[in-house]
Amino acid sequence: MSLIKELYRNKGLILNLAKNDFKTKYAGSYLGVFWAFVQPVITVLIYWFVFQVGFKSAPIDDFPFVLWLVTGIVPWFFFSDAILNATNSLIEYSYLVKKVVFKISILPIVKIISALFVHVFFIGFTIFLYCLYGEIPTIHIIQVIYYSFCAFFLSLGMSYATASIIPFFKDFGQIINIFLQIGMWMTPIMWSYNMISPKYQWILKLNPMYYIAEGYRDTLINHIWFWERYNQTMYFWTISILIFGVGIFLFKKLKPHFSDVL
Repeated sequence: MSLIKELYRNKGLILNLAKNDFKTKYAGSYLGVFWAFVQPVITVLIYWFVFQVGFKSAPIDDFPFVLWLVTGIVPWFFFSDAILNATNSLIEYSYLVKKVVFKISILPIVKIISALFVHVFFIGFTIFLYCLYGEIPTIHIIQVIYYSFCAFFLSLGMSYATASIIPFFKDFGQIINIFLQIGMWMTPIMWSYNMISPKYQWILKLNPMYYIAEGYRDTLINHIWFWERYNQTMYFWTISILIFGVGIFLFKKLKPHFSDVL
């Protein structure tokens, strides 16, 4: 609770730092922040070409494959971008970590909010794509706020843990990269979980990102409210709060030593 209060008291500073982080990431390039939006769109087009044109993937549940794909990949792009950037936040802002008066607990959330700017654009791009295909979103579209918050909270909890470890173990960043590569294929983003036997599907559902990816599809495709999946919702929040608690514990435990190793 003390951390949450600290983040709330510094919300203005967090937002300003997030905006500045987003801008400086592409400073010096001719197109600037435009690149932040181009990259995920190009990535989606590549996956669409490989799976639908190359492998000739059939519609999933009679739904256009490209729409089904982009709906699942939207939250994953945000999650992976947030984790990668927030993990290195203490190293990148080491000059602030060494300042006694600076609240370094805000650095991971700064990186996640910076990633959130692209996520909001990508949601708009997805809705635009749906409209082009004649699939007008229903009232369930408001759920995208809830599932975005789920991804935000999960990313924040994990990033407090990963950001705490990496100053002491620099190779941890490479482990995170491998973890995200495996996680992308273990999460049913580019393939339907119905492709495997029902008796093994519960293994996939242990992954909290399964809940979020399928939640976006429930919002835009299946038109199911999140409370209708109450078992998965309870499981997701139990795991996410546990991860958040562990992340905060590690951060507070290791915080006094950050300035010594950076």
